[in-house]
Amino acid sequence: MSENMQSRPAKTTHRIRGFTLYLARLLVAFLAGFVPMWLKSRECSSTLSAAERKSNLGKLQNSLGSAAIDARRGDYERARVAASDFFTLLRAETSKGDDSALSPAQKDGAQLLFARRDEIITLLARGDVASADMLSDLYVAYRQLVNP
Repeated sequence: MSENMQSRPAKTTHRIRGFTLYLARLLVAFLAGFVPMWLKSRECSSTLSAAERKSNLGKLQNSLGSAAIDARRGDYERARVAASDFFTLLRAETSKGDDSALSPAQKDGAQLLFARRDEIITLLARGDVASADMLSDLYVAYRQLVNP
């Protein structure tokens, strides 16, 4: 009987050790599949963020360019809407913090662009021809700000 009692703890210890090895192998197999996918996901996420930043800058430039062209053609209402969209998008971009496509220096420079906002919108609402030149100047200032 004494031998039978000693073999039970040995069998139990052997089963526990086997189960532990099984769990360890399962964990290693899981990590072998998970880690490469996680790294790939991080890479794709950072690439997507960079593309979104460039896209946001392109949207800003497009809105301002559209406003300048529409004002030059005499379509002041469309130019006003496009200019308003530009300033709204620029405000949103400068408010994003670390996720912004603009550097801190560019955000400071954007404040100079905001200084012209009310005057430009008012001139466009009145249908003033001078608004086209102001929008063209603003467009050049924006391009120099973003692409020094």
